[in-house]
Amino acid sequence: MTSELSYTHGTGHTALLGDTIGANLDRAVAAWPEREALVDVASGRRWTYAGFAADVDRLACALLASGIAKGDRVGIWAVNCAEWVLVQYATARVGAVMVNINPAYRTHEVQYVLEQAGISLLFATVRHRTSDYRAMVEEVRGRCPRLRETVYIGDPGWEAFTERGSDVPRAELRAREAELSCDDPINIQYTSGTTGFPKGATLSHHNILNNGYFVGELVAYTEQDRICIPVPFYHCFGMVMGNLAATSHGACMVVPAPSFDPEATLEAVQRERCTSLYGVPTMFIAELNLPGFAGYDLSSLRTGIMAGSPCPVEVMKRVVAEMHMAEVSICYGMTETSPVSLQTRVEDDLEHRTATVGRVLPHLEVKVVDPVSGVTRPRGTAGELCTRGYSVMLGYWDEPGKTAEAVDAGRWMHTGDLAVMREDGYVEIVGRIKDMIIRGGENVYPREIEEFLHAHPGIRDVQVVGVPDEKYGEEVLACVIPLDPADPLTLEDLRAFCRDRLAHYKIPSRLQILETFPMTVSGKVRKVELRQAYGG
Repeated sequence: MTSELSYTHGTGHTALLGDTIGANLDRAVAAWPEREALVDVASGRRWTYAGFAADVDRLACALLASGIAKGDRVGIWAVNCAEWVLVQYATARVGAVMVNINPAYRTHEVQYVLEQAGISLLFATVRHRTSDYRAMVEEVRGRCPRLRETVYIGDPGWEAFTERGSDVPRAELRAREAELSCDDPINIQYTSGTTGFPKGATLSHHNILNNGYFVGELVAYTEQDRICIPVPFYHCFGMVMGNLAATSHGACMVVPAPSFDPEATLEAVQRERCTSLYGVPTMFIAELNLPGFAGYDLSSLRTGIMAGSPCPVEVMKRVVAEMHMAEVSICYGMTETSPVSLQTRVEDDLEHRTATVGRVLPHLEVKVVDPVSGVTRPRGTAGELCTRGYSVMLGYWDEPGKTAEAVDAGRWMHTGDLAVMREDGYVEIVGRIKDMIIRGGENVYPREIEEFLHAHPGIRDVQVVGVPDEKYGEEVLACVIPLDPADPLTLEDLRAFCRDRLAHYKIPSRLQILETFPMTVSGKVRKVELRQAYGG
């Protein structure tokens, strides 16, 4: 009997939304005008849905007054704040393409994005921590001739800019909105490439609005929910799974701080009685390890989303038991797919929420294929994960060649991730194709070893990478953050823990003790840096 193939599609009773983002916001405002839409904890500001929409419209009219046409690119280079959210919805109202710029970028990178996307108007933070954004913009401005204007958030220039909208009739804004299609490009997000320059994934209203909506549906959001969003808005996790999931359900967006701070996050959950909390696993680990963690009242939480990288089993157990997040959901995706294609469900057991990244979302398809031949693999065998449907990007901005490398003729997005589809349709991610370690001809999946090592009582966090080896081609390196820095474990300790419990070729032969891991701003560990730094 032939095994069932690793293909599945998501059915659902709820139809896809055909709205633009602006039209969908109007629906929420009409239904819940007096409910809170946005709380910016750091500044103490609050908006009801009616007040939020009024400020969005004011900013949208200012964009019209400034000559922003449909399809023009408007950049935002800023940390999390209320203005970021206003820009997101105002650009959508006028049909401008909002270009998210990573706040960690420096002059070389921001100049590339400004030029590659053709940004004519830029919104930017003045400064944050050691970053002086104004100085960096001034440094590159002369090399970016298409950049006409920069508006600084938190500066008097912000108010002066929004004031321009006062003289624009609302009828002019409505006329612009009537020209928009849900399939128009509305957002460019630059994916963090490990080599060369990043690529600009171009997303439509239809892509991101539906993805945010269905992610919210699967954690049962209603207008009663209050979502704490400590993940960066510049990434899909914040602006799609956070903001668009909230506004498409009448829920409240709670911004705990400009950038991630574990204390500020738990303070916001406690004070604002949040029902949902977002984060990558390293964020939850930081929160759980706060000295005063037990003193926070987190009893209002029921759900949340973990994404960005796989969640260790032990961390998930603590999140459910100690943070009251019994309905926490794991999401899997990538920027190019708006981002989520797989998600665990509210009713899933702990095993499914820790060992898998869920099953396919409604209205999407996923399959696991042989990376070389492209043929769909039998269930239970590893291959490359591919996804197809409404969520797949329009393409990489102005790079048709790179688009064709990622999205095949059948409109399947090739993720570059190694996955196994179970018989029940749930998917396990076993690594990146490029991260897979081949030791003496044996395929080693770092994820499996990381999961095992998380059970070691002396390990706080661990990443496993392959490093060059003369005899075996590659060897297994464990990069460990110890629970007690004063008492780090030794390689002998680690190997003894693994002996008789892991196959010999999977047992790390090298150990590196670290204080932190190099991270992307979206919360992924940069394994390429670990390999480069410790692979000698």
